[in-house]
Order: sequence, then C-alpha cells, then structure tokens
Amino acid sequence: MSKQTYRICLCFRRRYWLKLAEAPPEIKSLFESYSENGVMSVDHLHRFLIEVQGEDKATKEEAQAIIDTMKESMHLNIFHRKGLNLEAFFRYLFGDLNPPLSPSLGVHHDMTAPLSHYFIYTGHNSYITGNQLSSDCSDVPIMNALHRGVRVIELDMWPNSTKDGVDVLHGRYGFDVQANSSLGNSSKLKFYACRTLTTPVELIKCLRSIKEHAFSASSHPVVLTLEDHLTPDLQAKVAEMVIETFGDLLYISEPEGLKEFPSPASLMKRLIISTKPPKEYLETKTIEEKENESQKGKVSADEKSWGKEVPDLKSSLEAADKEETDEGEDHLDEEDLDDGDSKTQQISAPEYKRIIAIHAGKGKGGLGDWLRVDPNKVRRLSLSEQELEKAIKNHGTEVIRFTQRNLLRVFPKVTRVDSSNYNPLIGWIYGAQMVAFNMQGYGKSLWLMHGMFRANGGCGYVKKPDFLLNVGPFNEVFNPEECLTTKKTLKVKVYMGEGWYLDFHHTHFDICSPPDFYTKVGIAGVRADTAMKETRTIEDDWTPIWDEDFEFPLTVPELALLQIEVHESDMSGKDDFGGQTCLPVSELRTGIRAVPLHDSMGEKYNNVKLLMRFEFA
Repeated sequence: MSKQTYRICLCFRRRYWLKLAEAPPEIKSLFESYSENGVMSVDHLHRFLIEVQGEDKATKEEAQAIIDTMKESMHLNIFHRKGLNLEAFFRYLFGDLNPPLSPSLGVHHDMTAPLSHYFIYTGHNSYITGNQLSSDCSDVPIMNALHRGVRVIELDMWPNSTKDGVDVLHGRYGFDVQANSSLGNSSKLKFYACRTLTTPVELIKCLRSIKEHAFSASSHPVVLTLEDHLTPDLQAKVAEMVIETFGDLLYISEPEGLKEFPSPASLMKRLIISTKPPKEYLETKTIEEKENESQKGKVSADEKSWGKEVPDLKSSLEAADKEETDEGEDHLDEEDLDDGDSKTQQISAPEYKRIIAIHAGKGKGGLGDWLRVDPNKVRRLSLSEQELEKAIKNHGTEVIRFTQRNLLRVFPKVTRVDSSNYNPLIGWIYGAQMVAFNMQGYGKSLWLMHGMFRANGGCGYVKKPDFLLNVGPFNEVFNPEECLTTKKTLKVKVYMGEGWYLDFHHTHFDICSPPDFYTKVGIAGVRADTAMKETRTIEDDWTPIWDEDFEFPLTVPELALLQIEVHESDMSGKDDFGGQTCLPVSELRTGIRAVPLHDSMGEKYNNVKLLMRFEFA
C-alpha cells in the first residue's frame, strides 16, 4: 500500500491509503475449486478454461502457454513454476491475455456474399479535422480513419481557386426550413445555401494517402464516395488522377452498371469509386449562363471560386418530401439532385464515368420511388438521418427490401456542425449498410459505431443477420417494431475496476479525496432490448469492488451492443467521465474477462479496465 495526500483547505491535508487490487471473493473461491495446495496446475487451468470460461476447444498446450507467460511476467518462485498461485491466477484473469472478444477469431464471417449483405464501416466528410463549418481539411483524418479500419471514405470535390485543379473541402452547406406564410396558415419550403470557411486540401494528396494507408488495418475493399461539383474537364482530370494513382488497385465495373454487387472476398485490396454518374452538367451550365446574363457584374469572386448549386434543388427536395407534412431542416447531399434522363449525357467526361463502379442517385419522385428495387441492376442511395426516419416511418418494409440488394448510405443532418453523430442502430436495424459518421467527432453514438466494428476481426465489414436478408413464405420481411420473444438472456457481473491511479493524476476526479466510481451497463439494440443499469457508488477508492449482477433479456441479440461506462460521482451533479467501451454481444466470450476501457474519443487507456463475467441463458 502507498499513501496519497489531498488538500482539504489551506490549512488541512488528508491522507488516504492506496490499496492494491486483490481478487474478489468469487475469484478466490474459484481458485480454491480449481487448485491444490495453493497451486493451479496445467490440468486445473485447462479444466477451468472449459468449465468456467466456456472455451470448449481449449487445449492443455494453451493452458501451459498461459502459465509460462504469467511465470515470466510475475517471476514466480520455484514452487509455483509448475502452476499459478492465487495472485498469478487473478492477474491472468485481469490481464491482456483474457480479453472479452477473441483475438484468435480474426475475420470469421462469410465474406463471399454481395456487398449489400454487410454493414460497412463508413465515414462522413472524411477529410474534415474538426467542425463542419470552419475547420481545416486534410488527409490526416482520412489516414486516421483507415488505420481504425474504416472502409468507406467520402470526398467532396470542388474546382480550386484557379479553376484548373481539384480541391477537397466542405464547400457548400445547404438546408431547407419550413416557414409560415405571412399570407395565411399555409407553409412553404425555403432553401438556403451558405459557403463554409473550411480550408481546402488538394485531391491528389488525399488520393495518395488513401492508396498508402487503405489496407493498413484491413485488406478488405475501400469504397470512395465522391460528391462531385466539377465541370467535365475537371472530371476528366479526376479520372486521370485516380487511374494513375491507384493503378491496378482500382476496381472497374461494366460500363452499364452492376447487376449484382461483388463480394468483399473478391475485392481484397481493391479501391472502388461510388458517385452519381455525370449527366446534366451542360444543362445546368446553360441555366447558369442565363442567370449570369441577367445579373452581369453581380457575381462575387467567392461565388466564382466556390461554384454554384445545381438548379432546381428546391423542386427535388419537395419531391423527396411530398408525402410528408412535417418538414425539417436537412443537409442536402450532392446525390439529392434530380437523376432524370438528360439529352446532354453525351457531353460528360467518358473517362470519369468509366471509373464509377457503384452508381449512386435517387431518381425522380419521392421516398417510395427512391426505394423501388430494380431486378436488373443495383445502386447506392443516400438519405440524411431525417430522411431515413421519415422512410422507416412510412416505408419501413420497403427500406429493408431495398437494402437486401442495394446499398443505403445514411449521413448526419445539417445541424451537426460540431461533427456530432446520431444513433447508428436506426440505420442498421433496417439494413442500411453505410451509416456514415463523423469519425473526428465524439459521444456515445460514435462509441456504438466503434463497438459494432470490433466484430469480425475489426476488418470493417460485418455480415448482416440472415433475418435482414431473408424473405418469408408470404413475401414478408423482418419488422423491427414487432413484439418478439426473448431469444436469450445476457447475464453480466461487474466485479471491480483498476488502473485509474496509473492513467490519471490523483486529483483529476476530486481535489479533496480519491474518486467515487460507479459503472453503467446497458444494451443498445432494437427498442425492446434497449436498457441501461448501474452499480452503486464506491466512495474514495481507486480500485472499486462492486460485485453486482445484471440481466438483459434479448429479442434480437444479433444486433445488440453491450455498453459499459464508468463515471465518478460528483456532488455538483455533473459526474466525471471515467472510461467506456462497447462490445458486440454476438461475439462476447463467456466467463470472467478483463474489459479494457477507452476515452471519450475511443482511444484505449493504458491501464484502466474492469473485471467482468458474461453468461448466456
């Protein structure tokens, strides 16, 4: 034990003993049951792994490897070298050799199905370093995302200031609001667009960084979703840059588009371009020229540098929401533009069109029209989080049918200028593959994203459950709102925690005393499964022992995520953050496990962890 001193006031100080972590009573009892004369032999440990930890395929060689590792790390005396004493057994359970997800599984989902059969780790505005309005654009957040395993990178392409090159930046921010008419009770749609203050980064720099880092964390394919604000000449330049930079890594599909998506297994270490095929630039340019002729001399230098919005955006948005009575503000993606046939298709850059493997676009009409499934081709559709909510409210079945063959991308609403995120489960529950997140953001939604893609070896692709892909005998599909029966119950025990005194200054949580920690444990999933519970608060203790049990009935365990958070109780009412993690329930290892915690940005602490037990009934 050691002492820590806290200042109570100017005149007084108080000392607290810093206790070393010791095995909780249940761990001591288990050791007694699986040891002899204070030593857990290879045979004892092997039996423990099978009977308590649920590792049916564990071998004696693996048990011996654990003992050898602990022997080296703890310098066990000669008497204990043939096995583990209580302290070594406790340190094994509470150490890096005993994580809650199996590191040996690696990529274990079937990767031979079409891309539409997977949830895909997806970034939004991947080049932005901070907020959506004024932060720098850079290739650094792109590299960071790829190193984390993100498989979909978004780039917004604009003409540079001299109009002869291409930059990546968040150029325009467009949204609509519902305004009451001064002439009566009727309402009308108003569209606003503003130029952001984000600083650009050259497209070629982003492309080179993508090529260098794309497969640093995963060999599975990377998709580039492009928002295109370019002329045909610049589109041709982009095509040349992409082909020269990516070379054989670039996947080229049939020119008429895909009839079915290829599988991730067939696209290993390939880069895929996805955007709306260029069709209407000349038509757009003609309208802009007419507007310019009527307002000669009135166009600012900024407008010339930043380009102009494609006309008729208002009518496209009205078509998207024609069935809705409650209009809200919404981020307008480049793909929100009308995708109708144009007589001017032939003037678009053919080289650019050729590199687009996954065609995107909404088409004419409203949500019901956008979600129609074409049996002869597949495509990608983008919806804002608000559009998705409207879609699942009025077209929930159609959304799931659409995502069985096609790709659905969901992106954050316009008001998230701070780069915050939304609940990703809203998209996943309805089969949306590309739930696009601000990876430089923060908060619990991002923790859920991290948790989902810890599954399947962290490769960035998670196979969707069969019920999201199957059609019943009466042509029915999964309905997340149905009242379902409990499939299994997850039992969670929170024993204790440690490591804060190593990773934080002793006055970080409280200047007058050691911290008062409590743990929150819950499930994020379908509505029936969602719950959050918490332990009691342990006061003035850096190594709290809670020893509390919780149960979570699960109707859809395949989509359930286990949320774990530690907080420090504060008299002011605003509790301090002490760490978090999120784990896919479908891949939890049963038994007693050491659960490492992460900071609010998702970076793992060096030492902070919880000792927990997981069982299914």
